[in-house]
Amino acid sequence: MPPAGEARPVADVAGGDALRCMEGYAMSSATTTTIVGNLTRDPEIRYTRDGQATVTLGVAANRRWQNRETNEWEESTSFFDVVAWRDLAENVALSLTKGMRVIVTGRLEQRSWETEDGDKRFKVEIVADEVGPALRFATVDVHRVVRPAAEVDGTSFTEDGVSA
Repeated sequence: MPPAGEARPVADVAGGDALRCMEGYAMSSATTTTIVGNLTRDPEIRYTRDGQATVTLGVAANRRWQNRETNEWEESTSFFDVVAWRDLAENVALSLTKGMRVIVTGRLEQRSWETEDGDKRFKVEIVADEVGPALRFATVDVHRVVRPAAEVDGTSFTEDGVSA
């Protein structure tokens, strides 16, 4: 048994991942999901009043299966709205375009608002932690983005904490 406060496996889930929790802490209620699909539109980038980048994109995920009774192939498409923030948002906007096959990992979040008519609306979105091109049917050239270095006590550090 690990010491109090350390992560410990709780249960195995599909893909070999383990759910983890901290002893004495409640488990997160966030639902993590991964989807693979095609972008339905070009990513749309915007900036908040504080200057934070946010990008929205649409992903169509296709599912295909063979009907056991008719032996015919059937298909279903699900559409997802995805939101990404900060550096990820800028990288997505610069790198991806409509039609590209992508892999998105993030958490499901529901937001609600009221229309001008007073009707309550709800929407579930994927808030992305990672977005990248799917490489089953394509290749890419990856270019590392170098962000401005931070300085601590006269020593410069790159974004990943390496002394410059």
